[in-house]
Amino acid sequence: MANRPYPVITVNEKAARSLRAGHPWVYGAETSGPDRPCQNGDLVDVVSQKGRWLGTGLYNNHSKILVRLLSRNTNDRFDEGFWRRRLRYALDYRKTVMGPDYACCRLIFGEADQFPGLTVDRFGDILVTEVLSLGMEVRKDLLYPLLVDLLREDGVTVRAIYERSDAPLRDKEGLPKVTGFYPLPGLATDLDGHLLLEENGIRYDVDYIHGQKTGFFLDQKYNRRAAAALAPGRKVLDCFTHTGAFALNCAQAGAAQVTAVDISQEAVALTQRNAALNGLEGKVEARQADVFDLLTQLAQAGGHPYDYIILDPPAFTKSGATVKNAFRGYKEINYKAMKLLPRGGYLATCSCSHFMTPALFCQMLREAAADAAVSLRQIADRRQAPDHPILWGVPETEYLKFYLFQVI
Repeated sequence: MANRPYPVITVNEKAARSLRAGHPWVYGAETSGPDRPCQNGDLVDVVSQKGRWLGTGLYNNHSKILVRLLSRNTNDRFDEGFWRRRLRYALDYRKTVMGPDYACCRLIFGEADQFPGLTVDRFGDILVTEVLSLGMEVRKDLLYPLLVDLLREDGVTVRAIYERSDAPLRDKEGLPKVTGFYPLPGLATDLDGHLLLEENGIRYDVDYIHGQKTGFFLDQKYNRRAAAALAPGRKVLDCFTHTGAFALNCAQAGAAQVTAVDISQEAVALTQRNAALNGLEGKVEARQADVFDLLTQLAQAGGHPYDYIILDPPAFTKSGATVKNAFRGYKEINYKAMKLLPRGGYLATCSCSHFMTPALFCQMLREAAADAAVSLRQIADRRQAPDHPILWGVPETEYLKFYLFQVI
């Protein structure tokens, strides 16, 4: 330790156990130090109370997460070569696990790729980024050119980088919200923000400037395909449709009827545009409605107008403090869907909040099924696509739960 150039943060035993188990975050309440002055965004060494080195990370005393660990290798030197190797590692992983879908996928998934707080989505020749940590913010001027260069080595010419760093989490890092084209020489900065994306053979109009998150939810790619496999000949109700993705996959697969519902008129219009892009206007009906109210109204009307219901709601909770309310919300929509389906009907249901853990989500489903007096026959238990890898020891990276059931 004596020859290392970084300030030292000492952590208590609870934090040390968490780090040894693989988690990369150090909370300020669990530390003492640094042992000498340092600036936010600087590299620091983390040690146990007995002086054992646990890793090197990025420091920020504006955040409750005081240090985000970058490396557990004492030989690492955090120069340009280090970052180039780490970016190359992430890209090669995507090429391996995504195959032809490498053209539209998540290239960098924060902590799961050891880039804490950095997200990069690739839509063909457009990169859309989000930076949620100070450590990555001060290094993006190094990382973005390296990423463009590495993609060029793979035969990919990046046309533009658009930053969507406007999430409330930036406030907790002491960072201003930033959106706009990143001005890298040779890259465009005057595009309209629209592109055509193709996924599972379906085309979408993606607005990466004004759309949610980075413009399109890539994590459900293979879950949409799995859901569509059950759709031929069925009457499908796609709830919280957003871009119409599940509805369009089901319609293309041969569903007899597809109704796509969202509370947002903008989402309904987008679904209609995407249906037209794929020649599916006559097969997909897009409706504006509150899903909770609609399921109640359909149940009150009697009968079983749909034999396949898809529930893909937004995150009902973004903090541990609201998990109980979220549990009730998830249970309500799942209970109503189970009651509405005929025996032998099919249910696709998911949650995209990591606070709604797999165990909690399963508990909710069991309670909803018991209250609805039905049994669930499981067809599939899935997670996010592998370009959003789950890093064991970091539960925050396991956020998407997706189940397919037959209701009997």
